[in-house]
Amino acid sequence: MTTPAPTQTNKAGLTRNDYKGLPSTLCAGCGHNSIASQIIAACYELDIVPEKLMKFSGIGCSSKSPTYFLNRSFGFNSLHGRMSSIATGALFADPSLRAIGVSGDGDTASIGMGGFKHMVRRNVPMAYIVENNGVYGLTKGQFSATAEVGLNLKHQGTNQYMPVDICMEALASKATFVARSFAGDPKQVKELIKAALSHDGIAVLDIISPCITFNNQENAVHSYTWGKDHEAPLHEISFVPALDEIELPGDFPEGDVREVTMHDGSTVVLKKLEKDYDPTDRGKAFQMLEESERNNLLVTGLIYIDTSRPTLLDTFDLVDTPLNRLTEPDLRPARETMDKINALMF
Repeated sequence: MTTPAPTQTNKAGLTRNDYKGLPSTLCAGCGHNSIASQIIAACYELDIVPEKLMKFSGIGCSSKSPTYFLNRSFGFNSLHGRMSSIATGALFADPSLRAIGVSGDGDTASIGMGGFKHMVRRNVPMAYIVENNGVYGLTKGQFSATAEVGLNLKHQGTNQYMPVDICMEALASKATFVARSFAGDPKQVKELIKAALSHDGIAVLDIISPCITFNNQENAVHSYTWGKDHEAPLHEISFVPALDEIELPGDFPEGDVREVTMHDGSTVVLKKLEKDYDPTDRGKAFQMLEESERNNLLVTGLIYIDTSRPTLLDTFDLVDTPLNRLTEPDLRPARETMDKINALMF
């Protein structure tokens, strides 16, 4: 009788199963399921304790996703387009926790656009993942704000409006981390999620996630076929945790590797592919996105990063103890304080 191999654990003493959620109820083959799997893998590899991470969502197929990962984490499924407000409040209540939000192109680029833009400009420290399929899958296939002009769907006709570009909107709002990926490239998705979770600031990650039921025509830009045929990675990306020694292969030609050091000492390592792209240059990021749109390319990778700006929580004089851990005596003003206030009022 053979002895079963021991279950592998990470530095937190947890197995990969400790990061799973409930079984998915999304369509088989949905890109959102692939993204959930990579969130599980990223958190496991980063040795994150699930109870130290909060997860948020709004409404839509994408916003069901947090049910399918990190079952032990705190979570809040909010109203349509309101995830940004809920997450901001929760982080004020307990800034000691990490946060990950999963939204969709409708939840972010339509009803939630106002909240999204303000969250980005305030540099709220969280990973903000947009599972972008260009369609309202939960309500049976209407065009979303990111659907390309001219897209024809069986029951909706032809889309006449120009699409909203999530990455362009994030850049315009001065996000400190902007990236795009494709659910059909799980390795890149995982490394970008790891980098986003380790970034001290707002990390916007737009992931093209095909809806196989309502929007998977070969000529649709949110389909698997189009994504595979048109994906143009900016670089090969890997994430090196702060606790690991950073070792790069010695056979890379000089100038082909760029390291971006995060606040916690961890490192994003970028290996240049076809062109020398600098993700710390905001102007060139705008130019690259415009060029890729003109050339009909799905450019993926780390588009922009800025590790120097303070976060929203850094700008407030918060107490060391999280607000949600303060007791009634901590919160109640002293009698002499109330007497002074009353004396000023009357």
